[in-house]
Amino acid sequence: MRIREFAYAFIPIFVAMNVGGLIPAFLTLTKNLSDNERRSVSTEALFTAFAIGVLFVAVGRWVFRLIGISVADFEMAGGILLLVLAVVEMLRLGKEILPSAHVGSVPLGTPMIVGPAVLTSLIILIPLYGYPITLGALCANLLLVGVAFLQSRRLVSWMGEDGLRVTSQVSSLFFGCHRGQHDSPGPTIPPLKFSRFPATTYRYDFKAVPVLP
Repeated sequence: MRIREFAYAFIPIFVAMNVGGLIPAFLTLTKNLSDNERRSVSTEALFTAFAIGVLFVAVGRWVFRLIGISVADFEMAGGILLLVLAVVEMLRLGKEILPSAHVGSVPLGTPMIVGPAVLTSLIILIPLYGYPITLGALCANLLLVGVAFLQSRRLVSWMGEDGLRVTSQVSSLFFGCHRGQHDSPGPTIPPLKFSRFPATTYRYDFKAVPVLP
């Protein structure tokens, strides 16, 4: 049962991180760097992402109570921010980030690895599976990202840039469907039933999960 719970916590974070989309970004931002500099950037990015994730897990709900917002409010704001960033990226309205040894913390660590999508997933998963499983799933995903960064050139040569783009788009599609479930008035797939918890606790439904009592 614990392995199954870990898998159910791991998958939403994995989809939100979008490893397939991170690899091309990592290669672009580090294309002129040496192997040692690339490893340094990767380590800095992972440490930043881990620190932000743990900090948000520790104080996120308290901050929400303090300023009087809900998880739904945060997810809506995060979705709008992601939409604006995507439009800016597509239209090339922002300043281009040149390859550098100082891109580990920003933008790789945040918002690329741990951004609004991952933070929202974390705050939703905590009431469902608890802190140990949620943090373990976060660490496992960060480890996977680290391995992907270190083997990024091999992955590109094996899958090709088009393959990585397809993986990124499929991951984004799943995340979009996951987000759209909250606001969809139509029928949804019945949640899986487990013996220890009510079935509704396995749906990311803000009415069913009292994140902020």
